Amino acid sequence: MALVSTATVASSSYHCDLLLFPGARRSWRGPRWSRGGAGARLPVLPRAGGGLAVLERAGSTAAVSRREELVPAGNGRSSYEVESLIDRLSNLPPRGSIARCLETARHRLTLQDFAAVYREFSRRGDWQRSLRLFKYMQRQSWCRPDEHIHAIVIGVLGRQGPALLDKCLEVFHDLPAESRTALSYTSLIAAYARNALHEEARALLDQMKAAGVAPTAATYNTVLAACARATDPPVPFDMLLGLFAEMRHDASPPTHGVMEAHTRVGATAEAVAVLRQMQADGCAPTAATYRVLLDLYGRQGRFDGVRELFREMRTAVPADTATYNVLFRVYGDGGFFKEVVELFHDMLETGLEPDMVTCENVMAACGRGGLHKDAREVLEYMTREAMVPTADAYTGLVEALGHAAMYEEAYVAFNMMTEIGSLPTLETYNALAFAYARGGLFQEAEAIFSRMSNNAGIQKNKDSFDALIEAYCQGAQLDDAVKAYMDMRKSKFNPDERSLEGVLNAYCIAGVIDESKEQFEELQSSVTVPSIIAYCMMLSLYARNDRWSDAYDLLEEMKTNRASSTHQVIASLIKGEYDDSSNWQMVEYALKNSTMEGCDYSLRFFNALLDVLWWFGQKGRAARVLDQAVKFGLFPELYRDTKLVWSLDVHRMSVGGALVAVSVWLNKLYDRLVEDEDLPQLASVVVLFSISRRGEMEKSTITRGLPPAKVVYSFLNDTLSSSFHFPKWNKGRIICLKSQLKKPQSAVDSSNGSPAAGFVPMMNSHLPSPGSKIYTREDQLENGTGHLPDEPLVEEKESASRIVSSQELLCCPSHLQL
Repeated sequence: MALVSTATVASSSYHCDLLLFPGARRSWRGPRWSRGGAGARLPVLPRAGGGLAVLERAGSTAAVSRREELVPAGNGRSSYEVESLIDRLSNLPPRGSIARCLETARHRLTLQDFAAVYREFSRRGDWQRSLRLFKYMQRQSWCRPDEHIHAIVIGVLGRQGPALLDKCLEVFHDLPAESRTALSYTSLIAAYARNALHEEARALLDQMKAAGVAPTAATYNTVLAACARATDPPVPFDMLLGLFAEMRHDASPPTHGVMEAHTRVGATAEAVAVLRQMQADGCAPTAATYRVLLDLYGRQGRFDGVRELFREMRTAVPADTATYNVLFRVYGDGGFFKEVVELFHDMLETGLEPDMVTCENVMAACGRGGLHKDAREVLEYMTREAMVPTADAYTGLVEALGHAAMYEEAYVAFNMMTEIGSLPTLETYNALAFAYARGGLFQEAEAIFSRMSNNAGIQKNKDSFDALIEAYCQGAQLDDAVKAYMDMRKSKFNPDERSLEGVLNAYCIAGVIDESKEQFEELQSSVTVPSIIAYCMMLSLYARNDRWSDAYDLLEEMKTNRASSTHQVIASLIKGEYDDSSNWQMVEYALKNSTMEGCDYSLRFFNALLDVLWWFGQKGRAARVLDQAVKFGLFPELYRDTKLVWSLDVHRMSVGGALVAVSVWLNKLYDRLVEDEDLPQLASVVVLFSISRRGEMEKSTITRGLPPAKVVYSFLNDTLSSSFHFPKWNKGRIICLKSQLKKPQSAVDSSNGSPAAGFVPMMNSHLPSPGSKIYTREDQLENGTGHLPDEPLVEEKESASRIVSSQELLCCPSHLQL
């Protein structure tokens, strides 16, 4: 094994501008970036001081420097694209083509990037180019303006004097009535207020309230400022007092600002105390008030508090779409994926209309949770409501399908995006690549990244390299896995815990102890506590090499870990200390918690745990853990039975996990034989899945030598006396024909009813004492695997004569087609 070591916009007097150009807020999960499409979301830009005041104070600074303040730091591609577009539009003649200016950047600019362009034109007072660009965007599906863009353009036009107020109204009315919130109304009110038209501003405020849109404090402040500055004639003071009284009644009261200040520093008790004080003083909290606290509880992981507060809110004030959007994000980030779907249906039943943010959040939760059926239903809802799914929405669908090993369906969804004008983003490519990676489909992962860079012009990020590392590890291309890790480092990406675990997995699979220990130590120095996945990898490595003293030292370290009770529970599980019903509930709780991290983490967690339990001889406990994984919806492809085929699919499992699954499956097969069920034409174990080049890998004899295939093949034939074989037409499956299945059935029939648990005794062995030789004895070749014969044990003629007809296979699910 040739593995190498890796250790080497406006005046500050108008408060509307604070809504359009908010100051940076810190997000515990980080902003989600969208590459356009209808309803794309705009992350908050990190900017000192907020608004265009930064640009106005730096009036003598060069234009390039000003433009750099308009784009997010650390995103060189976006900064370059924005500057280039500004330059091209600035040099465009009056009758020049805007479409031609955007040809090279089409689908690569986000709505946030366009917002930066408008802010620069606003600074220059160039309303003509702003309006032309806006009209172009209206005609495009990939960059259709959302409310934020409408509000910015209204602000740009409103600064040019009363002559352009009609155009402000046109832009405002272009926004569908159901999409108008306080943001767009306040922007239009500010345009009239800025031109000293306080009566019109007040009339718009009344119109806003009549439309059912609640004014904010910024809305009232804008009107109050306009009225206070009126001189010909001046606005009576009692009218100003009346307007202020309306603000106290309708808008969020000043005690609201105090609540937000507490939430920014995580002071939950103080924020709740403000809410209770508001209620005691007769200031009825609004939906916005509750949203602040719901978000705070969610960021702190206090989901019981979220539920209680939401119940209280529903008795006090109707929940709106924005409130549900907060709940979707909070529950999705917290791992309550099914609860997000239930809330979505609850929202529809209340009569509220989901917006694009709603659908994106629900699709994201479905993606992380592997809820592909629910994701499809949300997509169907969007289609019925004439909503154009964004790239973020489709990414959730691709991710959900990938978690279910539905590769072809994920690829179809991926291609469908282009047809509707929502081009795949970097996140979409990564989601598809990770789907391939979990199944060891490294050729497909390579191909998708090649398409990404060559056709879309998008470069890999750290997550892309993580996907490649996982694909190579699962596909037993271990040298390539380490090379991908080194390429990540050369590309100036800092590896995180996921990256370090990926290369540790490569070393552990290869069985190189020194390099694995070195990598584990690097992981220990990088994080507070290595994950259970990393511990299990090392424990499996030590067990397979009969390094039991090292294994028990590491197990004790894991058990005495005071920073994580889950580490303690899993260590006790491995040692066999939690088998009774009360303690097993703690195990089930720990296993359940792993699923709240999403399917991506859960699959790696259960694979690592099943692997260590197998090599530690804990077959009974491993079977119980596998049963829990299946109940959680993981490995949905594992068992597929029809009248024609009994199938087991272990292509996404670790070696130990695959052996656990094969053992359980063989015992189920035993039960069927005992019950004298009708035998299928074929029993099949899928050890490798390939969709590229018409299954080239599945037809290669090299497949039979890969560790998972080799170990599973040996185990099957050691158990059932050479009943299984690799057919010549597909080396990714190990099959047993009906004629061969009759042999173990005859053996079962001849047992005369003598008691037997199955073909494989699923008992828990005593842990080996230090110095024991279990897997490294001379009679054990390559960690316990037997010799793989050069030729199939059953003649191909018999296989051909007994094989299921192609017409019959058309009735089988795609996972079972041979």
